[in-house]
Amino acid sequence: MFEVIRVGMGEYAIGRAPGQFLSLGLGSCVCVTFYDPALKLGGMVHIMLPDSGAARGAEINPTKFADTAIPFMISEMEKSGASRERLVVKMVGGAQMFSTLEKGHETIGARNVAAVEEALRQAGLTVTAKSVGGTSGKSVCFDLETGEIRIRTIQVESMPL
Repeated sequence: MFEVIRVGMGEYAIGRAPGQFLSLGLGSCVCVTFYDPALKLGGMVHIMLPDSGAARGAEINPTKFADTAIPFMISEMEKSGASRERLVVKMVGGAQMFSTLEKGHETIGARNVAAVEEALRQAGLTVTAKSVGGTSGKSVCFDLETGEIRIRTIQVESMPL
């Protein structure tokens, strides 16, 4: 049965084809997808912030922060049978949504993108495709059958990644 699973801010999903993951309204947040094409197994995480060091409280949501979300997702994918060597990684988001508030400073979107890339580098993975930056929000649809990502923005109807 074909299912569309919505992945909200600070959330993640892992599943096999057939089906799709959908993440709506990415602004400065970054959506990262992981795909093992041999198993048609995919994972999606909607990361809100770059660094868990700013978290308050004893327990943190590991999928909210880039530095914890990437190792968490790799572990969850491997627990589900994925091979790290086969993983195809894509990322979307990291827009500069509030230019007047962030002038002269690295924006939260740019910091999120850099933190995701660093966490992936530390894990020995590289991004195979990305659509990051800009000033518009994006929505992402991830097809678990093909591994294809479809992106919607205000300016562009739909584009593949």
